Amino acid sequence: MKRMRLIPLSAVCAILLATLFISPRPISAKKPFATPSPAVYNPYPSAIPSAIPSGILPDDLNAELMRVQREITGIENEALAAASALPTPVLSSNPPTIEGSGYLAVETLGKLLNFDMNMSPFRNEACASCHMPYAAFSGPIPSVNLTMIAYPGTFRFRAGKRTAPRYTYSPDFPVLELDPALVTTTPPAATLAAFFGGNFWDGRSTGYKLQSPDAEQAQHPPVDTQEMGFADTACIAFRISQAVYKPLFEEVWGAGSLDIKFPNNTESICEIPGGASVFGTNVQPIPLKAEDRTKADRVYDNWGQSISFFERSVNVSAFSSKFDAFLAGNAALTPDEMAGFNLFNGKGNCNSCHLDGRSTTLTPGQTDNGNTALTRPLFTCFGFANLGLPLNPRDAFYYQTTPDFFGFTPNPFGFGYRDLGLGQFLRSGFGAADNPNSAWIPFAPQTDGQMQTSTARDVGLAPPQCPTTEAPGPFFQKEFFHNGYAKSLKQLVHFYNTRDMFPEPVTSGNCPAGTIEKVNCWPTPEIPNNIDMTVGNLGLSDTEENQIVAFMQTLSDGFTTPYPDVGTFTGTCMMGGTAATQGNSSLIKAPMPLPPCAAAVCQASPLPSPNPIP
Repeated sequence: MKRMRLIPLSAVCAILLATLFISPRPISAKKPFATPSPAVYNPYPSAIPSAIPSGILPDDLNAELMRVQREITGIENEALAAASALPTPVLSSNPPTIEGSGYLAVETLGKLLNFDMNMSPFRNEACASCHMPYAAFSGPIPSVNLTMIAYPGTFRFRAGKRTAPRYTYSPDFPVLELDPALVTTTPPAATLAAFFGGNFWDGRSTGYKLQSPDAEQAQHPPVDTQEMGFADTACIAFRISQAVYKPLFEEVWGAGSLDIKFPNNTESICEIPGGASVFGTNVQPIPLKAEDRTKADRVYDNWGQSISFFERSVNVSAFSSKFDAFLAGNAALTPDEMAGFNLFNGKGNCNSCHLDGRSTTLTPGQTDNGNTALTRPLFTCFGFANLGLPLNPRDAFYYQTTPDFFGFTPNPFGFGYRDLGLGQFLRSGFGAADNPNSAWIPFAPQTDGQMQTSTARDVGLAPPQCPTTEAPGPFFQKEFFHNGYAKSLKQLVHFYNTRDMFPEPVTSGNCPAGTIEKVNCWPTPEIPNNIDMTVGNLGLSDTEENQIVAFMQTLSDGFTTPYPDVGTFTGTCMMGGTAATQGNSSLIKAPMPLPPCAAAVCQASPLPSPNPIP
């Protein structure tokens, strides 16, 4: 197929030396950015008393960002080769369908879009920059997972506030809804609002328009000021119109779909990251005519739909784990894995939220007589819960309190910010997307602190050379929960098990002498209301915790067939320590006590005491 043609290079300005530090040019870039090279944004403390290590940004950050760029380029080149090998499309039937190769065409296009670093102002950030295959399409840099939590965006070093969620099985999440049958205000029960579905930790990708939260999820990072960072969604259509895979896009989504009359200043606009003071409050700074804006909006929808189709494919959501083989009768679980499976369904109470297709048996000695569901379990209820996690002072977002080169201040509230999760989104509050359903607003107080119940599938997936996420290793350092507070599956399970056994009225990094944070000291919750009380004191032994971890590792894809692109990791495995204390050496002392919650990012009224969730 002879449709891949390089776009001629236009004359560009020389790249200043600082560019090498901010955004190394990827191999696949068709044109370097021509804007003046901005100074690096580094509001982070370089040294904090009693903090180990010194500073927020890891020492190897620039080298690791360049490593991931090289890996992305390699996968992108594979996808370009696959696109070139596609047969010439044959449109048949009515409505027109790409006969035979339609699935492969859309999936290949989605992969190209996902791994294209040109989809950012400085051509240094792709969707994949925060979501690589060997980490189950989540954060690919161990040192970032250990320290700053969120990943640097196109303008170094703006960073978000949450961990990068996994792509795997995200297309199966339904449109965000409120279940009216589960809304109750009858005393003595606390008011309960049961939302389920959507994408992102806070559910802000509702899917209301495309009827696919996953497709909508792909539309947020390109214009997120902390991530890919375009100032206008039309920049995606503009950059695709310059891409070598433009013919494939038009074959999938229609000839002429990219025929948009872009103004001459479009390139310069798309080279300035969102949030820049020059844009003011204008979220559509490219002055398109109405008909061209409509076309660009359609391209943006097609962008999300293409990426979502790739994420639904067996190359991402594979159902190829040892547990899947066990369900099919083609593999046996080890004694520890089987014990962990039974604990998952019973004493550990994991199955109440991370549904595995079997019944939950909480009574000691009770036999699970439930039949395995005929469908493939997704290990999530699609719901939301406030687990009572401590605020994580390592999160880079808290330190972004000063203006950057472009006059943008990511977080003017500093440590006064509290992440209210779903409740913040329902208010259309600071740091959240707009709520498209005003009927949900009254339920915001009941959902403060709630985060989405992610699937447990692939929670332990790691590169082959780093076969686990648990110390002493060799392991691949991951981060768990929305704020990256847990650094190992062992810590995650131990938190669920002992949260209410070892509470301390301190902030992270300030546990009393004689205690060890994340072992026998859990700092105070960031959001102390609406806490899920179905966990916190499960009575699991140390051995039982380890058995649940062993079972969770059977949920990693790649057991029955190799997981695609999982071997592209070229970094270094980590060694040392124990899974119980993993990451404790990176704790950083926060102000003690933390500043009060800023009114603009929290409820005006005092937070009530925790409300149990039935």
